[in-house]
Amino acid sequence: MSENVVRLVKNPPTGPESEAAPTVLTVVPDAPPAPLVPLWVRSGRAVKTAVTHETTKSAARAVARHSLYTFNGGRIVARRAWDGKTGARYERMIRAAEVAGNLEVAEEWEDRLQRFRQARHHRRMDLLHSPVEAAKGVGVGAAMSVGVLVALGVVMAINNHDIRDVITPLKATIEFIATLIRIVQLVWPTAIVLGPLFALLALWTVGSKQQAAPQWALPANVRSGEGEPITPSIVVKALRDLGVPALRNAIKEMGDAGASMLGPIRIAGCGVEVDVTLPSGVSTNEVQQRRRKLAENLTRHEHEVFITIPEAARTVRLWVADSGALDEPIGPSPLVTDETMTANYKTGRAPWGQDLRGDGAALSLYQRHLLITGLSNQGKTAALRALALWASLDKTVEFRIADLKGAGDWAMFEGLATILIQGPTDEDVIAATEMVEGLVEEMEQRLEQRRRDPSTVFEPLIGIVDEAQVAFMCPAKDDEKRPYGGSKATSRYFMAVRKVHNQGRVVDVLMWEGTQDPTDQNLPKLVREGAHTRASLALGTESQAVMALGEKAVNGGAAPHLLRQGLDKGTLVVASDGIAIPKGQSSITVRTHFIDDAGADVITDRAKALRSGVTTLHAVDRGETRDPLADIDAVAGDGKRAFTQDIIKRLAALSEDAYGAWSFGDLSRVLESYGIEAYKSHGRMVVRRDDITAALENRDADGSASAS
Repeated sequence: MSENVVRLVKNPPTGPESEAAPTVLTVVPDAPPAPLVPLWVRSGRAVKTAVTHETTKSAARAVARHSLYTFNGGRIVARRAWDGKTGARYERMIRAAEVAGNLEVAEEWEDRLQRFRQARHHRRMDLLHSPVEAAKGVGVGAAMSVGVLVALGVVMAINNHDIRDVITPLKATIEFIATLIRIVQLVWPTAIVLGPLFALLALWTVGSKQQAAPQWALPANVRSGEGEPITPSIVVKALRDLGVPALRNAIKEMGDAGASMLGPIRIAGCGVEVDVTLPSGVSTNEVQQRRRKLAENLTRHEHEVFITIPEAARTVRLWVADSGALDEPIGPSPLVTDETMTANYKTGRAPWGQDLRGDGAALSLYQRHLLITGLSNQGKTAALRALALWASLDKTVEFRIADLKGAGDWAMFEGLATILIQGPTDEDVIAATEMVEGLVEEMEQRLEQRRRDPSTVFEPLIGIVDEAQVAFMCPAKDDEKRPYGGSKATSRYFMAVRKVHNQGRVVDVLMWEGTQDPTDQNLPKLVREGAHTRASLALGTESQAVMALGEKAVNGGAAPHLLRQGLDKGTLVVASDGIAIPKGQSSITVRTHFIDDAGADVITDRAKALRSGVTTLHAVDRGETRDPLADIDAVAGDGKRAFTQDIIKRLAALSEDAYGAWSFGDLSRVLESYGIEAYKSHGRMVVRRDDITAALENRDADGSASAS
């Protein structure tokens, strides 16, 4: 039965009357005692904690490491001794040469083996006669030594006139030998103990230099293998330990330990490349599916090893990066560093970045529709914009751009693109749809003109829709209840893109799209397969990689889903005939140059200087052709000067579709293209009425086509 336990606590009074006040005792019940834990339970916990503690693990690894250094060092020394005493080394080289089909080298090594055996035979025969010869030599030497010592003693006796000096040299020699014997007797017990220790130390030194211990027992800095060069033996060992039984057994049965599987290891940019011919019974996809394990066997991270399939049968091509090389930046774009660079849409190639070899990767844009996909914030817009910036340096290229993100990534094309739509709303999607439908109308007009005159050459017209998934997912419908988004035949955006894909290339009307996270809902199959150049940044799954690049490219080794989200920004896997892809491969990995907004502004300023002036519309003209200069003249009024703000308001009232979104910048670009300058009068910007009239008369007199 439990009992209540109380404690008497003395509470000293406080305050000025503390000296006279009596001591107060308070009864406080004690807390219940803590439950007792059996000793064996506490001991078990202590043992478990000790076993799992990091210090214990480190100590166990150290003991195992140094023990195995000594043991395996002995094996290495024994192997070296065996190779030195036998012809094992020569026999291995002969087998390797025979497997490689190099008979001349095999014959050379066989000759060396014969010479080694003859020399070894002569040494063994000499050993049979060496004891007798050694005994004779010792006897003759001893007799001569005694004779010399006696002769020296005689000389000393004659010189000192003392007959006892005859044996003095001989006596001194005997005493010296006795001293050596005493020294050996003193040192020998210590040598018996230290000798084996020094021998073990020597074996440990050999093992430590060769790191002759399992990976788990090595120190962390050695176990990581960072920076370890790729050699044939490392590649073969990595393949042997890949977990493919047929491959492991085939390597064990090869006389050259698997060396015949490897082609030459070539330096390829920031890494090395080697072709591996797999033995019979091993398929290439068995190696591809074990990319992570192969990378770890090569002491690399997964993203530092790429496996592709060349043309040769049963062959995989391994590209292995130097440790950490892919995390280094590749440098600025030539578009930024070379201010004299120009572009040629038809014959030129856009400098996009570098491939894994470190060579420049340039893409031809000529008559190729383009699709770039990837997860959000991986560099999709930057990669797409870099191509547009290069193409802008060809003054014949016209751009119509819809940025459905609306974050200002394409703002530098103001005054360069004829249409620039920026925003994610349904109204922006409607405007983007009408922009693409305008491409279809232009394409059909060009096709009709081509039918009348097959020799007609057209200037390139590139329509760009960034964040195209917003358009495909838009729920808005027009007055006829036709949806703008979706992937059905009733979808206006989908059908417009399909029409451009079908026939736009032959008349240089092209469609470029950038989209996030491809699925059948936000990137329909017919649209993605209509692009000639398909590129993908990091994706989440292999099925998305197939959607982005096609099944053929993924089966050939393309793996954007294995790129690291956030770490491999700007790294693209590209499938296109417009870029140089190694023979036998279906894709290439490109690390794109990043051009920031400031650099893009400089490039577009150069592009604008090549053109005579482009009026950028922020909304599509829906079936109405406008002449901006004539409209400005019509709304300027009869006074000598007109306020620019009044002109903008009157233009919006004249045509909401064409001028509703105009700002002072839009008006200034149109005026400056005709040599008209706005100036400030009494704090407000104004334009001279006579300048507008004169510009209109001069243009009409020159027969220039009105802008639309």
